[in-house]
Amino acid sequence: MYKLSFIYLLLCASLFSACSGKNGAETPDQPGATSGAAKKEAPPMKNILFFGNSLTHGYGLSPSEAFPALIQQKIDSLGLPYKAINAGLSGETSAGGKNRIDWLLRQPVDVFVLELGANDGLRGIPPAETKKNLQAIIDKVRAKYPEAKQVMLGMEVPPSMGGKYAGEFRVIFRQLATENNMALVPFLLEGVGGVRSLNQPDGVHPTAAGQKILANNVWEVLKEVL
Repeated sequence: MYKLSFIYLLLCASLFSACSGKNGAETPDQPGATSGAAKKEAPPMKNILFFGNSLTHGYGLSPSEAFPALIQQKIDSLGLPYKAINAGLSGETSAGGKNRIDWLLRQPVDVFVLELGANDGLRGIPPAETKKNLQAIIDKVRAKYPEAKQVMLGMEVPPSMGGKYAGEFRVIFRQLATENNMALVPFLLEGVGGVRSLNQPDGVHPTAAGQKILANNVWEVLKEVL
């Protein structure tokens, strides 16, 4: 009799525990325990392709000191869904870029930033030829990604190249930007070119401090595009 009473008490205790679990606080596994507000999905990441020469590449510096990486920091601080891709190649000319761009367009491009021509100018290549090559690059990007926004980074050559040549060279970037409805940074090296303290010993490539100014020059225009 005692044994039966003991078993009966155990059964009652088990039933009471089960009922308390159903009527008490809900566990995290239960549907009602989750927040009613659904989490907002993060917007898809978009690519910004910086296509240029040693100025974009960050010659003589670490990758984190080149202006595309500095712009990425600005983008991240604002929580914008963009990824900066540094496709700078030291020594690149407009002709070389025309041949190289197809390979880079295998990845999606939402914003295209074009920085080429400086090496053409230093080599004395006719501005008309440089303009033709840059137009070919712009056309290839537009053909593959017609919705991509494009930004032109203007360049100038030293006066030692001759006043006539320097004048003809300078205007091709504004012409291309206007003809192709591109945003324009008038002169990438504004505030850096010719300033000894902001350039490496070769007098051509910006120091880390110089690259920060380049980043600001580009960002003033690029932020409106983004």
